[in-house]
Amino acid sequence: MDAYILLEDGTVFKGKAFGANKTVFGEIVFNTSMSGYQEILTDPSYAGQIVVMTYPLIGNYGVNKEDVESNKIQVRGFVVKEYSKHDSNWKSEENLSDYLKKEGIFAISNVDTRMLTKKIRNQGTMNCVLTTEKIDDNIKKQLKEYSFPKNIVSNVSIKDIKNIKGKGKHIGIIDLGLKKGIEKQLKNLGCSLTIFPWDTSYEKILSYNLDAVLFSNGPGDPKDVKVAINTAEKLIGKIPLFGICLGHQILALALGGDTYKMKFGHRGGNHPVLDLRTNKIMITAQNHGYAVKDSITKEIEITHININDSTVEGFCNKGLNINAVQFHPEAGPGPNDASIILKHWVDLVEEGDNA
Repeated sequence: MDAYILLEDGTVFKGKAFGANKTVFGEIVFNTSMSGYQEILTDPSYAGQIVVMTYPLIGNYGVNKEDVESNKIQVRGFVVKEYSKHDSNWKSEENLSDYLKKEGIFAISNVDTRMLTKKIRNQGTMNCVLTTEKIDDNIKKQLKEYSFPKNIVSNVSIKDIKNIKGKGKHIGIIDLGLKKGIEKQLKNLGCSLTIFPWDTSYEKILSYNLDAVLFSNGPGDPKDVKVAINTAEKLIGKIPLFGICLGHQILALALGGDTYKMKFGHRGGNHPVLDLRTNKIMITAQNHGYAVKDSITKEIEITHININDSTVEGFCNKGLNINAVQFHPEAGPGPNDASIILKHWVDLVEEGDNA
């Protein structure tokens, strides 16, 4: 069945529908990863977005129950150059189209994704609509009226506090859209975990006798998550704080810094990051459309920058026991160069206890 993409600037792309046929609106972004489409589909940081894969062949290794970052597909829609109908991998349990259909996600193939990606790079991130219907004035009107939801974090965060026992340090996680890969890596480090809904009060969090608190990754504009910013402000100086991706931005705002929307963001598994303290470069997995301005206050030390555009990729405040990175250290999907980050943070908590 023919399908169409209508961009906010009026550009139309034609392709073929697969997955669940429906009309969907969302913010269109692109991801440059060569593999890991199932992790991308299920990453809560993509909630509300329509993802274009720049790698031309998608679906060739199928899907399985293990390679997921949450309990469902989070993207609004999916766009690929060529969809492989025949999956071939020892872990595959079903093909991509059936998986998308079961989850109610609309996808389009046979699209010139190279041209579409260049359009997004030149024009910047835009809203769009995916549909099998004729592009008429009604569709155009709906697209013009569409806006990205401001309550997106509340849609992806857990609803009840979750406890995971371990023999090591007790880490609290503010779930702003937590990926399973982060939870898994902290469990592998032996940590006990208490995962809190995004709007949990700081008094409730401190009542759990935690050794540190991590603000997780998540979707949307960090300035919309005012409750989490306020919680971070009240926790500063009382307990070691860590942040990943959206959590990195939340902590920067809580410290009096600022964030801004990037033209087309960083999304993929091949982003080079320089650690300014060691002068070593890591290849990292990233997924963010907002960044922290480099004019952060309160004696913040910028620890990491992006090699491609010099944007802030990490900061710390040793006196306040705050460490944060913009990229994803859990390698889900992508390179594992940065996997040492979470271990380093846990070690810092242990060193603090022995000081």
